[in-house]
Amino acid sequence: MKKLAPSLVFIVVAVGVAAAMSVHKLSDSQTAEKGSVGTLTNSPSSALVVVNKQRPLNPKTYAPADLKVPNIPLRSNITDEEKQVSGVITPSLEAMVAAASEQGISINLQSGYRSYAFQAKLHDEYEMQQGQAVADSQSAQAGYSEHQTGLAVDLGDVSNPSCDVRNCFATTSAGKWLTADAYKYGFILRYPLGKQSITGYTYEPWHFRYVGDKLAKSMRTNRVNTLEQYFNVQ
Repeated sequence: MKKLAPSLVFIVVAVGVAAAMSVHKLSDSQTAEKGSVGTLTNSPSSALVVVNKQRPLNPKTYAPADLKVPNIPLRSNITDEEKQVSGVITPSLEAMVAAASEQGISINLQSGYRSYAFQAKLHDEYEMQQGQAVADSQSAQAGYSEHQTGLAVDLGDVSNPSCDVRNCFATTSAGKWLTADAYKYGFILRYPLGKQSITGYTYEPWHFRYVGDKLAKSMRTNRVNTLEQYFNVQ
């Protein structure tokens, strides 16, 4: 192989560096585009907040000021606390459930808002029954739960209650409809299958989180499955 003249070597290296910088800029542009819908916030009342094991609520004892009981079917033995959701999501939640009902699919609320004290008791019960490792993979510690924001809901299928809050919910009419259409109303499946290493929690096909119409549609369009990936945070 012939050696390149020094001037040619410089040109080749320069072109290579320029190409690398171009690729890097494209990557940054794509990331910025995905995040252009809104800016990540730590405000627990915002639809753009990310709450997980590394990102607790601030303050940890936060309680929404505008809790409301949505006009949708409720789980028969739902507690007075869990039947509430943040007023921010009430119109969208009601519209989503109504749209499903028009197609013959009846969705109910299994669990909405949970206070710090409620979540602490719930997690303690899971830990006593299953041990800390399993409990932590399925239930958030108090102060680290999306339910405490009032922006998250566990949903069920009225016609198939045996799969409520179980993985088989994904196979029900309600589960399939929500997977396909929830984003149109600003909701995302928060804990997708195979994403435990990112979200910190096992697959929950019944757990939906309100993030707003624009963000939900942007995530769908860009095929981004989790908030952590969208905002590039842990």
